[in-house]
Amino acid sequence: MPLRCGIVGLPNVGKSTLFNALSRAGAAAANYPFCTIEPNVGVVPVPDARLWRLAELAGSAKVTPTTIEFVDIAGLVAGASKGEGLGNQFLAHIREVDAILHVVRCFENPDVVHVAGAVDAARDIEIIQTELLLKDLETVERRIERTARAAKSGDKKLREELAFYEQLREKLSSGQPARSFTTTGAESAWMRSLFLLTEKPVLYVANVAESDLPEGEGNPHVAKVREIAAQEGTSVVVICAELEAQLAELDDNERQAFLRALGLEQSGLERLIRAAYDLLGLITFFTVGPKEARAWTIRRGTKAPQAAGMIHSDFERGFIRAETIAYEDYVRCGSEVAAREAGLLRSEGREYVVQDGDVMLFRFNV
Repeated sequence: MPLRCGIVGLPNVGKSTLFNALSRAGAAAANYPFCTIEPNVGVVPVPDARLWRLAELAGSAKVTPTTIEFVDIAGLVAGASKGEGLGNQFLAHIREVDAILHVVRCFENPDVVHVAGAVDAARDIEIIQTELLLKDLETVERRIERTARAAKSGDKKLREELAFYEQLREKLSSGQPARSFTTTGAESAWMRSLFLLTEKPVLYVANVAESDLPEGEGNPHVAKVREIAAQEGTSVVVICAELEAQLAELDDNERQAFLRALGLEQSGLERLIRAAYDLLGLITFFTVGPKEARAWTIRRGTKAPQAAGMIHSDFERGFIRAETIAYEDYVRCGSEVAAREAGLLRSEGREYVVQDGDVMLFRFNV
């Protein structure tokens, strides 16, 4: 399953413009038209120049990048947790994503009406955070009621579970997200069973005017978003959604020329995808051969057998070893054969922790 990121924010902050740019920038393998309460979904290849370099060196007939899935969740409004603006349905969609991309309007434009009147990044962020917290509180309250009834039997574990939920309710009531609540052992399982919205990691996307690129320096709205992100221990990606929509219409050569003319090394979408990977602790390994060069996404800290299982369950079940070459060594040598001859191909066992950029061939027997 690809990484799923839900794009949230108030109406008219640039969410749909950003989503449309993402969808046009890649192969939209799952693109559902917006109707009633269904969200738009787009699957986009993750840009990684290393994959294409490996394919070139190996003469691969096919190149298959790893993908990331974006879910455009309709604009939330104050009262969403109570059903305003079909809020209950849209909040349910957020439960299904791995991370939240919170788009914050950081541009002034009298032709684009702000739902709350004037642009105010701090207020806008607080509205969204409050609605997610209120929905989580509702979820926890229901769980407390159910657990309290069951705990009347005197079961010690149920009483411990009830105490955990009550502590969590207190934290949420004070305005702290569930992700700030440290859990261990059974508590972690109880937390996961709630599917809380504020447990999900958040990446802020500051949507600015083109004149504020590349980093939004001097933009007071961006400064406020950065201040809030720093307090929460997360990151901010500054983009211009309108510019990204224009870039998505160009071919690769035109896009690169346009970026160079603007003094930009990467598109905002590339930086956004990379930031989402960093947020979730994801890395990429590669499998390379004459038939196909392919990128695979795993969580940082994954061991070789589990990485093999991403390709096929038989690879993990019958894992023998992983023949591994670091990306830099592969490129420096020019081929797998040359890397082997140089003694740079390593035979790694079951305890090997896969590193970002590893080029791997799995040996297995079932």
